[in-house]
Amino acid sequence: MSRHVAIVTDSTAYLPQRTMERHGITAVPLTVVLGDQALEEGTEISTRSLAQALQKRHSVTTSRPSPEVFAQTYRRIAEAGATGIVSLHLSAELSGTHDAAVLAAREAPVPVRVVDTGMIAMALGFCALAAAETAEAGGTVDEAVTAAEKRAAGTSAFFYVDTLDYLRRGGRIGAAQALLGSALAVKPLLQLDGGRIEPLEKVRTASKAIARLEELAADRAGSSPVDIAVHHLSAPDRASALADRLRARVPGLVELHVSEVGAVIGAHTGPGLLGVVVSAR
Repeated sequence: MSRHVAIVTDSTAYLPQRTMERHGITAVPLTVVLGDQALEEGTEISTRSLAQALQKRHSVTTSRPSPEVFAQTYRRIAEAGATGIVSLHLSAELSGTHDAAVLAAREAPVPVRVVDTGMIAMALGFCALAAAETAEAGGTVDEAVTAAEKRAAGTSAFFYVDTLDYLRRGGRIGAAQALLGSALAVKPLLQLDGGRIEPLEKVRTASKAIARLEELAADRAGSSPVDIAVHHLSAPDRASALADRLRARVPGLVELHVSEVGAVIGAHTGPGLLGVVVSAR
């Protein structure tokens, strides 16, 4: 297995730990600020603790990794023998993580290509996996970047949230502001579009919204080979049931991942989130 090109992403990719270890992917953690505590996503704050804090309306914010954290990561990877690094991150429209990585890359001891995937969650994770598989096959930095960008172009993400309040608080909803006036009367469906979270549809009940989420994912998947990820926050039964239905109705399904999102995305969506990522092979 080639280790000449190393793959770095961030903690919002929500890749399973065993998958990152198998493919040699390094994830740089973002930070969740809970009250006066700054906690690293994935190691220092659980999604359960986050959900409890949100439900109690405690102050919860998020922050990017510092350029120095990226610089340390790149140095460590170079010292381990990498001759090039591909650093893939969540949408620059949603976080300053990409910018921090760019600053660190300028001083890295080996060439680093920093890529704004325009994605979040497993939409980002699938890009990192595509790059890692290319690198493992002996691909160059440019080839790994191309593989990630191709995967991003074929990936869609749809989200159901119980309320837009958390997205509004975090300033992450962009044009979804248009839904706020009737937020109490509808269950919003959102999509990732141009690296931003944008409104898609308004549905009257939670059950209808989740059924529509399933329909959107199945339609986007079609019959071609796809990977699917179902994300949730404090809604494991809903997520498992949705995954089972998608497994039954998507003929080209290759891999299906079900996972709870981490604290960074959860802080901006709130408990009850359901998300579906459809990524063409």
